Amino acid sequence: MRLLLSALLLLTACAGRAQEAPAPAPAQAPAEVRQILVMLHLPAPHFRPDAAYGANYRDDAGRLARRRIAEALAREHGLTILEGWPMPALNVDCYRMAEPAGAEPGKIVEALSRDARVDWAQAINTFSAQASDPLYPVQPAALQWQLGEVRKAATGRKVLVAVIDSGVETDHPDLAGQIAFQENFVDGQAYAAETHGTGVAGVIAALAGNGVGIEGVAPDARLMALRACWQVAGGATRCNSFTLAKALNFALMHGAQVINLSLSGPADRLLRELIDVACARGVRVVGAVDAASADGGFPASHPGVFAVAADSSRQLTAQVLMAPGRDIPTSAPGARWGMVSGSSYSAAHISGMMAVLSELRPGLTLPQVRSSIVLQPGGINLCATVTRLTGKCTCVCVEVSPPRI
Repeated sequence: MRLLLSALLLLTACAGRAQEAPAPAPAQAPAEVRQILVMLHLPAPHFRPDAAYGANYRDDAGRLARRRIAEALAREHGLTILEGWPMPALNVDCYRMAEPAGAEPGKIVEALSRDARVDWAQAINTFSAQASDPLYPVQPAALQWQLGEVRKAATGRKVLVAVIDSGVETDHPDLAGQIAFQENFVDGQAYAAETHGTGVAGVIAALAGNGVGIEGVAPDARLMALRACWQVAGGATRCNSFTLAKALNFALMHGAQVINLSLSGPADRLLRELIDVACARGVRVVGAVDAASADGGFPASHPGVFAVAADSSRQLTAQVLMAPGRDIPTSAPGARWGMVSGSSYSAAHISGMMAVLSELRPGLTLPQVRSSIVLQPGGINLCATVTRLTGKCTCVCVEVSPPRI
């Protein structure tokens, strides 16, 4: 298998896929300043003239009034307003503010949370990524999930998947034409193609049958490339509460059916509230398990999230799904491909699977989706899951009972 993989990687490089192209320079992380988020409650939509706005402040007739409240709060507590962002999915305006030097941790947040003008306030938390085409034969999912057979039933056609991650190389040979939206939510940085986001996007929806690279689990899905994370020196990927919340709000306001969160960090109220909205709307939210965290880390620990770990993991709860997560070939910046491992890429497999299931049965509730998944030792039997949903056997089938829907 190693000889086959080496030969295929060499073949890909020799085919003119810019193997010698240098990796993109890592973007610089935002300066380390203790920051907080302050949420100001908006009037109900039918009581305000700006109810139709979406991702920014254009035509927001009430913006100045809310800005004045934010400025007053900042003066009273010695804060500096860095940025404001409307989040109509939660009916709040969210302001990112810097605390003054020497402020006691948590003291200002506590005071703001008691202020009648404030819906709630919180610290900004940091999150980390859990890191017949030539390479298709060595993709673990190709054999384990019988992808060639599954595609006789569904390919994720027209399902919108939000990849909330670092930047995706949207003109990569395996991703060109797959991107429905490209947005940048990292303040002070231009959109950049980065390793983690490009790899996650490839696992989900790389083109099939284009003669190069890999094939995504759902090659006919449409991607939202939402850059809420950035690549730092050494290759690690970081995000924070505010950047992730902006991206989640955008995904919800623009009709994402699946949201991939291949990252983990501490429990976070703002992100939890946005995920609650997603779950209430039936959006399939997928999160990567952090093996170093007792509860799997957040957002994987959220009860409505499909928590995913690599199929080599041990000591997992029954609610955690397992998917390929070791030695996965996928897309990389510079029109290249590479090998990756980690629950980030396991989560990407499940997001691709969710796109396939959403094409087949878009109206299923989240509990119905979960109950339809057929498990076997070592992971998911995707063929049997598709058979359970459709009643038609498209591959080497096992007898399965229909889901209780």
